[in-house]
Amino acid sequence: MDNCIFCKIIKGDIPSKKIYEDEYVFAFLDITPATKGHTLIIPKKHTPNIYEIREADLKALICATKKIAELLKEKLGANACNLIQSNGKIANQDVFHFHMHLVPRYESDLIDLWEGMKLSKQKNKTLNLEDIFNKIIN
Repeated sequence: MDNCIFCKIIKGDIPSKKIYEDEYVFAFLDITPATKGHTLIIPKKHTPNIYEIREADLKALICATKKIAELLKEKLGANACNLIQSNGKIANQDVFHFHMHLVPRYESDLIDLWEGMKLSKQKNKTLNLEDIFNKIIN
């Protein structure tokens, strides 16, 4: 797409710190990293979200993500990692080209991704798990 920043990065119209590329996937360092080595992994084919991505592109993306996670562990000494992928404005997706955030984790990084989830769980204690389950499977 002409106005997609990630498509422009893939084409080379916008510079990036590319750390991986293959036939289907392009990966580069995030310009506002949460931690050292925070990487964005994107399909080369423009796809807005998880609902529209082709299965072949998704498979290639997750395989590339594993390779990059191993690379960051080896080269940067990451102790662990988080994979973050958002779909839709409500989920805080701000670039509407499917992408995965690979956030390497370190003992001293002080990030607590689950703090917001803990608060949400407290608010949503009244949700009926049985009703939700039945709606999904029936």
